[in-house]
Amino acid sequence: MASIMEGPLSKWTNVMKGWQYRWFVLDYNAGLLSYYTSKDKMMRGSRRGCVRLRGAVIGIDDEDDSTFTITVDQKTFHFQARDADEREKWIHALEGTILRHTLQLREAETGLVPSVQDFDKKLSEADAYLQILIDQLKLFDDKIKDCKEDESRRKIEDLKETTCSMVESIKHCIVLLQIAKSTINPVDGIFQPILDTPVDNSTMPTQNTLPTGSVPSGPSSGMASPTHMPLPSHSVPDFSYSSSEDEFYDADEFYQNTTSPKHCIDPSGPQAASNEGSALKRPDTTESLNSSMSNGTTDADQFENDDRDDEGEGESVEEHKSVIMHLLSQVRLGMDLTKVVLPTFILERRSLLEMYADFFAHPDLFVSIAEQAEARERMVQVVKWYMSAFHAGRKGSVAKKPYNPILGEVFYCHWDLPTETEEPPPPTGETVSEGPVPWSSTNSVCFVAEQVSHHPPISAFYAECLKRKIQFNAHIWTKSKFLGMSIGVHNIGQGCVSCLEHDEHYILTFPNGYGRSILTVPWVELGGECNISCSKSGYSANIVFHTKPFYGGKKHRITAEIFAPNDKKSFCSIEGEWNGVMYAKWATGENTVFIDTRRIGIIKKKVRKAEDQLDYESRRLWRDVTLNLKLKDIDAATEAKHSLEEKQRGEARERKENEQQWETRLFHEDGECWVYDEPLLKRYNSQGGH
Repeated sequence: MASIMEGPLSKWTNVMKGWQYRWFVLDYNAGLLSYYTSKDKMMRGSRRGCVRLRGAVIGIDDEDDSTFTITVDQKTFHFQARDADEREKWIHALEGTILRHTLQLREAETGLVPSVQDFDKKLSEADAYLQILIDQLKLFDDKIKDCKEDESRRKIEDLKETTCSMVESIKHCIVLLQIAKSTINPVDGIFQPILDTPVDNSTMPTQNTLPTGSVPSGPSSGMASPTHMPLPSHSVPDFSYSSSEDEFYDADEFYQNTTSPKHCIDPSGPQAASNEGSALKRPDTTESLNSSMSNGTTDADQFENDDRDDEGEGESVEEHKSVIMHLLSQVRLGMDLTKVVLPTFILERRSLLEMYADFFAHPDLFVSIAEQAEARERMVQVVKWYMSAFHAGRKGSVAKKPYNPILGEVFYCHWDLPTETEEPPPPTGETVSEGPVPWSSTNSVCFVAEQVSHHPPISAFYAECLKRKIQFNAHIWTKSKFLGMSIGVHNIGQGCVSCLEHDEHYILTFPNGYGRSILTVPWVELGGECNISCSKSGYSANIVFHTKPFYGGKKHRITAEIFAPNDKKSFCSIEGEWNGVMYAKWATGENTVFIDTRRIGIIKKKVRKAEDQLDYESRRLWRDVTLNLKLKDIDAATEAKHSLEEKQRGEARERKENEQQWETRLFHEDGECWVYDEPLLKRYNSQGGH
């Protein structure tokens, strides 16, 4: 059995309920990760179990740098390396093995097995392109000779040097391909996979039996490229197995999320080879992953009802698994997902800009910040509003991705606050004369968002309540990473709550998001540490969104500590679930319910009807995509989405040709922040603080 890597790892077992030491051997040829209870047992051929890697998916948690998972045959194994470097070496070798055997499977299913003629044709094409590059390279000498300016000549010389290095690399690659062709002998004109062959340990040195450069390199000293005694011919099983079936079922959470057979996707199944699904035609990005639908709107004539509450929960992506597998084939662990193609069918029926409005699903909690008499109470209320702001946008259990806003897109809405008396709300015609949403009332919380940048994709949003003299300004842009079984989204940016009458500004940051179980029923998890601080009062808070550990623990846990100025010990500790109940323990020893998100009412936002909106407002802009997604016409939705994206690209080309810069509509850049042009603070100060 020819391996490329061996060494110790810990493996989670349900027999002992914990991490157990095992000796692992990765066999590149056979596509197996075998494990033994010790190195001696490995030498005697006493295998404890093995993981078949064909069609497997590796997963990592970016908050834990030593653990990783392998999901295959509808089961998930959990492993722990000594440190991040060791994990990286194992994952690098495993990915190479998985790629080789998964591609062999797809070639066998589609009949696309390369022939000698195919190989020769590709080599000839590569050689022809190389010759074109070499000819072009000679032109640099003429340009350098004709160039009169020293600075320009230096730039051309640097460019020539870089091009020469690239040409040398291409030459080297072609030579390696020719060596590989001569090393792997075809049978009847068809290249065959490398098979296990008996190895004589007494005569063969410990080294990789494959051609140089054909497999990922293993780690150094004692773990790289040993060869071992041959195992019997039945050593490549049809399925992964363990000597103890109790030990095998490592993935409790995986089974909780796949309670019916239809949710179990076999990546090596026959449909995995097909990647021409109509749902995957146009590019999208993964800057943000958030679940469920909008909060909805009122039934007033001038406002839209939200028709998205009827989207089903618990749906599986089984019918789209060939598309998902194609998506996975494009990515590697830790890879930035900005330009990865996403299928239209996973889109949520609203824009990311509208999703940010969910921060104000409890506008009464937001405005009550300004009503508190003392700085301490105001900080507590900021924390209460902040910790209640995340559950409203996630009513469903299935995570979906909102539309990526196009440059210049805006979204307006407002919430009418409950009145303190029995008086009816102001009549429809009685509106404010200024502010971001002039058709709202003085007792409304108004919201506006704009996509202010495309590269990077930055969204800015602003909210205010004129009557309570409070405002909020924020900007967010996201970076996403592929984590195997999950997608991680890092939110970069900050927000600022401003209480104008107290001249207080509370700076806050945002948690990261994770789309979990992307092969079955995706769900959203928040994670990371966030901070809230007020420089004037000196009060601060630390809030931690806890991701669920591999074993035990609850989902959606959140903890927080609130500190008085210059105090190292908090006067209030909070814990619970950000989409459930959160409890507070005060320095006095008192325990109270801090927030119960299941009992506080969500106030529905109001959005003008699409026909009354501007062309670049979110719902009007995306209405064709939204309508076709509702009708489940994926092709039409994809085409409508593509039309918007092409229009945006065309406008960008036109600006570039005319040497014009994009001018934002409602926000401007101030240092590293994006600020609303006409905030309440500016109007308040211009009126002398009244």
